[in-house]
Amino acid sequence: MEFRNERTWQNAVELGKTEEFHAHYEAAVDKVRAEFGAKHPMIVDGQEVWADATFEDTSPADTTLVLGHFQKGTRAHAKQAIDAAKPAFPGWAATPYAERVRIVQRAADLIAERKFAYAALMSFENGKNRYEAMADVDEAADLMRWYAAEMLRNQGYEHPMGQFLPGETTRSILKPYGVWAVVAPFNFPLAIAAGMSTGALITGNTVVFKPASDTPFMGLRLGEVLREAGLPPGVFNYLTGPGNTVGQELVDNPEVDGFVFTGSRAVGVKAFETFRGNRPKPIITEMGGKNPTIVTATADVEKAALGVMRAAFGFGGQKCSACSRVLVDRSVKEAFLERLVAETQKIKVGDPTVRDVYLGPLINEAAVATYDKAIQEIKRSKGKILTGGTSGKGPGHFVAPTIVDGLPRDHRINREELFVPILSVIDVDGLDDAVRVANDVDYGLTAGIFTREPADLRRFFSEIQAGVLYANRAAGATTGAVVGVQAFGGWKMSGSSGKSAGGHYYLPQFLREQSHSEYS
Repeated sequence: MEFRNERTWQNAVELGKTEEFHAHYEAAVDKVRAEFGAKHPMIVDGQEVWADATFEDTSPADTTLVLGHFQKGTRAHAKQAIDAAKPAFPGWAATPYAERVRIVQRAADLIAERKFAYAALMSFENGKNRYEAMADVDEAADLMRWYAAEMLRNQGYEHPMGQFLPGETTRSILKPYGVWAVVAPFNFPLAIAAGMSTGALITGNTVVFKPASDTPFMGLRLGEVLREAGLPPGVFNYLTGPGNTVGQELVDNPEVDGFVFTGSRAVGVKAFETFRGNRPKPIITEMGGKNPTIVTATADVEKAALGVMRAAFGFGGQKCSACSRVLVDRSVKEAFLERLVAETQKIKVGDPTVRDVYLGPLINEAAVATYDKAIQEIKRSKGKILTGGTSGKGPGHFVAPTIVDGLPRDHRINREELFVPILSVIDVDGLDDAVRVANDVDYGLTAGIFTREPADLRRFFSEIQAGVLYANRAAGATTGAVVGVQAFGGWKMSGSSGKSAGGHYYLPQFLREQSHSEYS
């Protein structure tokens, strides 16, 4: 099969159909709004499961808007889901890989058919504007189709081996482990959830899936399309509830054979330490970044300003790939900052379902508190706020995109991931200095550079310690990896496996090798 990216917005632009795109999205906004407020179950072994308590899923743009009531699952529910996934495993593992591929392709097609409804729901649930929400939905379908193509390309990961003795026939087969726990983040609630789940499912494992508690609705939609596509009962189980109960059971339960997680460093490190215990088991964690962009003396400052603004403030900096540090050569600092501040001040903040709004809300009160604490810290440290620095009042979690200059290089703001729209400017003296500063953090997810000097590019690609590198990318200096174009994964404390999503080496992580030898 030939893989092609979905590219909904890009296709609309190229075909002159942007008004049609907007009309479809806005119709979907009205349609999904009319469906809010219902109660939704967990799905275990293909059956609806209801807990004794529920929690409200509210919109971060308007916390008085209740999108739905979801089940507050417990450890017992997580055990129930694991107990359903375990007996479902042998049959699913024995299902021919071409049939598993067919089911995943069908699920991707269903997502593509419903893309506008899912994008509209996402705007309400996690605050993405229409363009970013659609890109998230597209990426979910892309990841499913990419992994389907990879299974076919690798013929189910079964390969003949050599012969040492007469009459000897050998082969190497990659086989699934069993039950995988999949724990997804709020920021890409369909794309990352679909990618991790598909990685486990298409390789023959069964899944117990927990979405972020801020985005259970998008997780439910994923479970629905997988079931509708023909996934047997028990192969994919959908749980909602707190991380300290449902999530902890997935980490602690010895019947879980593999664990894949995207989220914060603190949670990822704890899961990594706890899950394996005294038994070797696979765990794949993606844990964020503190991503730099280098602006050299030869940079196109207009292109650099656009790329940095988009990478720093797209979705409010709530991306593990967001640019939170810009390392600017002193010789171009004034010109670059003038342009960067001007571009940032053009950003419209507000209801993400409105066409010209670029920046919606932060995900929850805790994120706003993180932002406010950082702003106060910056002021105490005598950092200079060039624009922004304020948070709004009212029923939405809105804050202003912020640029700060003058913080010491070793300041906490320059070293820790905040996941809010705060960009720190750091002066550097040449590329040697910039590379040192870029690498001098625990993380290593993405990095960008703007330069007209080929030698700078070679040095950047050779020496930067990160998994995803971009040069002169105005569309997003450190953000915007596309499935099948840029494999996405981190080094150092940004990731545990060194194998990237949307790339050629991702699926084998969900498999283990077995050697077969026959003699005549």
